[in-house]
Amino acid sequence: MGDFDAFLLDHAAAEKKASGMALSMVSHYPDRAQLVMAMTELAVEEMVHFREVVKLIQARGLVLGADEKDPYINAVRGLIRQGSDVYLLDRLLIAGVIEARGAERFGLVAAALPEGELQAFYRSITRSECRHFELFLDLAGSYFASDLIASRWQTLLDAESEIMRGMPIRAALH
Repeated sequence: MGDFDAFLLDHAAAEKKASGMALSMVSHYPDRAQLVMAMTELAVEEMVHFREVVKLIQARGLVLGADEKDPYINAVRGLIRQGSDVYLLDRLLIAGVIEARGAERFGLVAAALPEGELQAFYRSITRSECRHFELFLDLAGSYFASDLIASRWQTLLDAESEIMRGMPIRAALH
C-alpha cells in the first residue's frame, strides 16, 4: 500500500494478461466447447477489469507502462508439465492458483483502503477473482477425475508456497 500507484500499474498489466491467457486457452482447445465458452466470457470480464483499472490510473495522472515479465507468474507457470492431458490439467490448476492468490491479495488491498468507491471496487474484484478460481477448478473437474485433480492441486499448492517464500515483497498483485 506504500506505493499504490505502482500496484495499480501492475494490476492493469495483470488484467490484460489474464484476458490474453483466456483467449490463448480458446485457441489451444477449440474442440472443448465448455472451456471455449468459459474462457471467452472470462476474457471479456478481464478486459472490463482492465478498462476500469485504466480509468483509475488515468484519474491519478499515471500512464501505462510496457508489460514486464511477472516473476511469480513465470515461476508458477514453470510447474506446468508437458504432454497433452497433463498440460491441460496443469494449465487449468495453475490458473486457479493464480486467481486464488489474486483474490487473496485484492482482499487485503480492499481491507487496507479507506471506505469509498476504490474500496468497493477492490471488494468487487476480490469476489470476481474467487469466482475465477472456482471456474478453473470446475473446468478441471469437467475433463479430469477428482482424485487426479486433488492430488495435483495439493502438489501445485505446495510448490507455489515455496515459490511465494522466495519472492520479494513488492507493490504488485503477485
